[in-house]
Amino acid sequence: MKLMNPSYMQLVFTFGAMAMAVAVLFIRLKASRRPVSVKKIVIPPLGMTTGLIMFVVPETHIPILWGVIAFALGWLLFSYPLIRTTKFEQINSEIYAERSRSFILILIGLLVIRLLLHEVVEQYVSVMQTGALFFLLAYGMIIRWRLFMFKQYRAMTEDTATS
Repeated sequence: MKLMNPSYMQLVFTFGAMAMAVAVLFIRLKASRRPVSVKKIVIPPLGMTTGLIMFVVPETHIPILWGVIAFALGWLLFSYPLIRTTKFEQINSEIYAERSRSFILILIGLLVIRLLLHEVVEQYVSVMQTGALFFLLAYGMIIRWRLFMFKQYRAMTEDTATS
C-alpha cells in the first residue's frame, strides 16, 4: 500500500491540527452557552479512543516506552493548564462551564507548543510515528482533563441533590 509523500503528509497533519484547534475553540465557546451533562463530558474521550485503531498500521508502531512517555506528558503536563482554567457554575438547577479568556489562550498556546515539538520529534521518527506519539500525548491530556471535569460535575450535582 503506497502512502502519501511524507512532505505532503506533514502539511496535511499541520493544517489538520490547526483546523482541529480552531474547531475546538468554536465548540468550547458554543458549549459554554449550554448546560453540561455527563454525556457531554464523557463522549469526546470515548470518541477519541477509536483513534487507537491507528496502531494496527505497522508504520505507526513505536516503542512502548515512547508511548508511555507521550501519554504521561499529556496526562501530567499538558492537561494541567486545561484543568486550571475549567470551572463550572450553577445557574438555577443547571451546571454550565464558565467562559474563560485564558482557556482560549491556553488552547492556542498548547497548539503552538505541539507544532514546535512536532517539528523536533519528526527529525528522529517517521511522520506516522510522530502522529502516533502526538495522538497519545493528546489522549493523555484529554482523559485526565475530562476525568477532572467529571469529578467536578459529580460534586456539584451531589451538592445540589443533598440541598
